Amino acid sequence: MDQTSPDLDRLSATLDQAIVRLEQSRPFAKGRHQGLVFDLVARLMRVAGGAEAVLDRAGRMEAAGLFAGSDWDRPTVLLPQLVAGSLDAADPRRAALETASLMRFLAVATGRVEQHPTLGTDHARHFLTQVLALNLRRFFSFSDEASRARGDRDAESAALLRFVADRIGLRDVLGVLVAEIWRLLEQRPVQVAPVREMIAQIAIALNRHGAEPGAERLGAERLVSALFGPTAETLDDPGVAVYAERLDTLDENGLSREAMGFARSMHDTGLVSDYHATFLTWALDFGDRQLVPEALGLGTTGLDCWRCYSGLVEDLVRRAVTPFTPQAIYGLSAMMDRGVMHGAPIVPALQRVLALDLDPGVRARLELAFGPAVPAETLLVAGALVILGQPLGVGQGANPTCQSARALSMWALNDPDYLLHLVVEAAEADTINMHFEGTPIVSADLPSGLAGAGPIDADPVSVLLVPHLDRIYAEMGRLCAGRDGDPHRWINPEFHGWWVRRDCRVAVDIATGALADYDDFLTGFHQSYHPDYNGGRPLIHPQPAGIAYTDPTGSFVGWHAITILRVAPGRSGEMRVFFYNPNNDSAQDWGNGVVVTTGGHGERHGEGSLPFEAFLSRIYLFHDHAVRPAGVRPVPAEAIARVRDMAVGSWARDRTGARAPVPAQG
Repeated sequence: MDQTSPDLDRLSATLDQAIVRLEQSRPFAKGRHQGLVFDLVARLMRVAGGAEAVLDRAGRMEAAGLFAGSDWDRPTVLLPQLVAGSLDAADPRRAALETASLMRFLAVATGRVEQHPTLGTDHARHFLTQVLALNLRRFFSFSDEASRARGDRDAESAALLRFVADRIGLRDVLGVLVAEIWRLLEQRPVQVAPVREMIAQIAIALNRHGAEPGAERLGAERLVSALFGPTAETLDDPGVAVYAERLDTLDENGLSREAMGFARSMHDTGLVSDYHATFLTWALDFGDRQLVPEALGLGTTGLDCWRCYSGLVEDLVRRAVTPFTPQAIYGLSAMMDRGVMHGAPIVPALQRVLALDLDPGVRARLELAFGPAVPAETLLVAGALVILGQPLGVGQGANPTCQSARALSMWALNDPDYLLHLVVEAAEADTINMHFEGTPIVSADLPSGLAGAGPIDADPVSVLLVPHLDRIYAEMGRLCAGRDGDPHRWINPEFHGWWVRRDCRVAVDIATGALADYDDFLTGFHQSYHPDYNGGRPLIHPQPAGIAYTDPTGSFVGWHAITILRVAPGRSGEMRVFFYNPNNDSAQDWGNGVVVTTGGHGERHGEGSLPFEAFLSRIYLFHDHAVRPAGVRPVPAEAIARVRDMAVGSWARDRTGARAPVPAQG
């Protein structure tokens, strides 16, 4: 840093003037003034004290429209794994944009910005912690050929990351990261690439710098061993080629020990080591095929599937399991333990997926999204196994496609043969055919929806299907235009399946956006879902629902699609709603004490849960059961009042008048 204090004062004053011009510019002219601000941000970051000056102005820069017209204008959908690529970009404006965005997150996380319209303090700290985890290599100044080639850019990004860490606390970062990774893994997500990358960086940091003994180091080492040394013969991380040679020398007991070690690690963490894939394929080609169920860690139901369909299982392993697709092993194991293969259509459906004849356009999109390391057919079979085994792990990624992600999850959970039918149809014809009240809808004939036409940030099955589903969903909405009421009343049963209840309750008047017959809405939800007020009738099929999504301050953010899975007492006896959220992380703070949990209250992998009344306070649409059993208990007026107060104190605070914000059809 060869510039002096006067340079800091001069650049800061110039930045203030540029911010004023940006503030005063019309929305369509923001782009003409953003470039100067980005240039000044980049120059200030190279000056002693400049980072602090940028941080002081982060909130004002955003409010002035610095991110307008870019993906960074929606901070809650940004992905921490993409930060490094932007910081390393050859385009200095993009690097400065990412720098300004990180400063925006830091300003919120540290209280410099006390009230952000969409970003909460916890979310900002969470995002920055993940950014640090994914960049531990450069943070600790580990050098390699790539970093040496980047030169000054790498040094500048390392300085930025250290600046961030100094203000959110690096001393506890390992413990925070380890706890965060375990919390995410407890939800058993389908997409684990970011988690694997974070664990790899932690492994490097432990190897180079070590850590104090304690729970944090123990938790970190468990994660690292799950990927790089889950068994006795892989403890030294020898590489898959050397490991395959070692397998040739093991006796029966040694092989069994390896199989059990892999299974134990996989089911403990939800992560699958590349060595596990090597072992499983070796067992089929050169070893004992009875090692397969042992390495899968199958339970009673899974073992029964193995006895009935071992030939098909072997074919699935040979096609789907590679060191590039190890998670297919966990998906296969979980699918077999769910008993999915015992459904009459499933075996021929899986055989049909094994014989895919891909459309050239589909192959090109999959290769663009995931690279050419493995054939596109392998990616799709592996992706199908993972989703069928982990239906509640499907995430929408950084895409506004919660409806489509929810549909994939529901089909994997409740109608897996239909999901496999869609995979084959889209893979071979690059289209999907559905019907809406008898009207055929062909996705190939429709314009691109929210997901666009190219690859999206998601798993292989989502990359294949979501663009088609998004178009069809939008077309169903168009066919509902002009009808009174919320279009989801008609769309959800046609889009998701026959099991969706045909009656639909909506908390707001669609024309005005104001609360409408809200007490009746709340009473209806109790009578439909609460065992104490519906005659003790359990929920048979998962039901789509819509929530008014709120941030940690309780402020309304938007409308979001979720799935109600079951209503049951939690571990402490209180009645809870267990649900699926297509967001990549179900544990969220919705404000005013409404905090979604993913563990500790009887949640299964992938479920979020809330106490019944807290959950109901955020619901704005649900599908109702029209037939009420006779003689059920009435819903107490005080229960209705409590939920109404929670809603009016949050998302509905501006919806009690004649006119209010109208919900969109997304």
